[in-house]
Amino acid sequence: MAYPHGKFRYKVEVEGMELGGFSEVSGFDATIDVIEYREGDKVQTPMKIPGLKKYGNITLKQGVADSKELYNWISTGFEKDVVRKTVTITLLDIAGEAAAVWQVTQAWPTKYTAPDFNATSSEIAVETLELAHEGLTRTK
Repeated sequence: MAYPHGKFRYKVEVEGMELGGFSEVSGFDATIDVIEYREGDKVQTPMKIPGLKKYGNITLKQGVADSKELYNWISTGFEKDVVRKTVTITLLDIAGEAAAVWQVTQAWPTKYTAPDFNATSSEIAVETLELAHEGLTRTK
């Protein structure tokens, strides 16, 4: 009997490079809009036709470290044009091998959030990067 994998062990790569560890990756979703159409002389129930395909934004959360790669990615978009990249998220099994792989195509940063600061807190500073994209494929 095969057991499902835990969601706590994964890695994120941008254009084949690991940009450090991420504490959370969320927002994986894909939908197909439904278009309802009914002709007047047909049955009373409308036909349902597939419409636009849409992908939700993906949010990456990472503890602030010495690397500025995530910030540099969005800052390039403010100064010039946005840079689209392929992002790969890999769910790892207990042995550290790929159990499932999702590839996100034409991804670009749409929002960056710096950490909140609080002198009385004992939490890690976390930065957030939200990615818009044009495709989500499970390759394994």
